[in-house]
Amino acid sequence: MGDDGDDTSVVVETRTKTKRPPLYKVLLLNDDYTPMEFVVAVLERFFGMNHAQAFEIMLTVHKKGVAVVGVFSHEIAETKVAQVMDFARQHQHPLQCTMEKE
Repeated sequence: MGDDGDDTSVVVETRTKTKRPPLYKVLLLNDDYTPMEFVVAVLERFFGMNHAQAFEIMLTVHKKGVAVVGVFSHEIAETKVAQVMDFARQHQHPLQCTMEKE
């Protein structure tokens, strides 16, 4: 029997465990001036929530003063915070959005 292309050897792939990048919580802070509807719109637009989810989170922010609106890698969290802050500023609302390491 010649070499007919049947290779029965097994290749074992070794994978080095890469450390997962740290995650960051994006937080929305309550204030006495930003309308609730605006907060709901922000949650729908920038965090992909449906109206019911956004409304629930908005109520949490309103009642507790703060709520986690998502958990992301550093770059994405930073971008979300910047987007929310810019959007709020454009609409002249003092809404605050921050991030902290999980």
